[in-house]
Amino acid sequence: MATLRFQFCFLILCKTITCCYCNICLPRNHAALFVFGDSYFDVGNNNYINTPIKGTYKPYGEAFFKYPNGRFSDGRVIPDFIAEYAKLPLTLPYLFPGYNRYIDGVNFASAGAGALVETHKGMVIDLKSQLAGFRKVSKKLRKELGDAETKRLLSKSVYLFDMGANDYSVFLSEKRRAYSSNQYVDMVIGNQTTVVKKIYKLGGRKFGFLGMGPLGCEPIMRALVNGSKGSCMEDAQLLSKQHNNALLVALKKLERHLKGFKYSFTNFYDLVLEVMFHPSKYGFKEGEVACCGSGPYRGHLSCGGGPVKDEYQLCDNPNEHVFFDYTHPTERAAQFYARQMWSGSAKFTRPYNLKKLFED
Repeated sequence: MATLRFQFCFLILCKTITCCYCNICLPRNHAALFVFGDSYFDVGNNNYINTPIKGTYKPYGEAFFKYPNGRFSDGRVIPDFIAEYAKLPLTLPYLFPGYNRYIDGVNFASAGAGALVETHKGMVIDLKSQLAGFRKVSKKLRKELGDAETKRLLSKSVYLFDMGANDYSVFLSEKRRAYSSNQYVDMVIGNQTTVVKKIYKLGGRKFGFLGMGPLGCEPIMRALVNGSKGSCMEDAQLLSKQHNNALLVALKKLERHLKGFKYSFTNFYDLVLEVMFHPSKYGFKEGEVACCGSGPYRGHLSCGGGPVKDEYQLCDNPNEHVFFDYTHPTERAAQFYARQMWSGSAKFTRPYNLKKLFED
């Protein structure tokens, strides 16, 4: 007689563990990390799409991984450290071949991506497409764990966002000046809020947001302002402030209207300016000039032979610099920012830090 095989999971519930007889065992308090964003958060998704926006050439990645792997850093990026602090494995790219351990989370971020579909269209995984990836993950989890356990996992997990910088870079290039800055910010925040609501509908409750940094003070923008010492691009600075103010208003509104919704917002604007202009206070030597690149502030897109094919310079010790290239932090700076997001005080991160979200 043929042996019958039942295609479903049995759950054993106890004080500390939920165990599923499908080769998956989860602690009762297990929370995953799902990451959405751009090059600050991308851990290699762009390696698997047809795009010139890739960090797959030296000297990217060499300080920690010993080879370029798609991260726009000399080593690890912010989500890598957040995963470490949460005692999770490094979140792999969603497009990594064969990866399906979604009980720990996954990274959907794509370098160059924006909240708007039109931003670098055809070259990136925009936020709407990142959401589509998460929908597929949630369906797979329900198939593996069942509805009840998936609901518990998704409600315990944290959803980390960094989005908008590429949208505003395109706006500043005057390709979208048909809109006022207020209208454009509203579009960016509206698209991001829509995605958050849809993740909430799928079961997400805890969200972390890295606010917009001081775009106008990044090496790439300062290089465009003739490299004047101390000069930042004021239009970009204004957009950063408008974005952060609008995002906070939107998050407070979501908190009022969505039951159980909790968020962590890191004031990246003030945090980066603090480190840039007082580097020695935080163990850095250089807060304004990038480690890798060419031109004023090493702000040209030439690091490692990037889009600008100028000969580039590389510093001796990236750990001494806040910026690794024209816009991205060094691994050491990324770790500092991640620590502020994880356990920082209300000076930079509020109303909760990420540690509190993971523990709740």
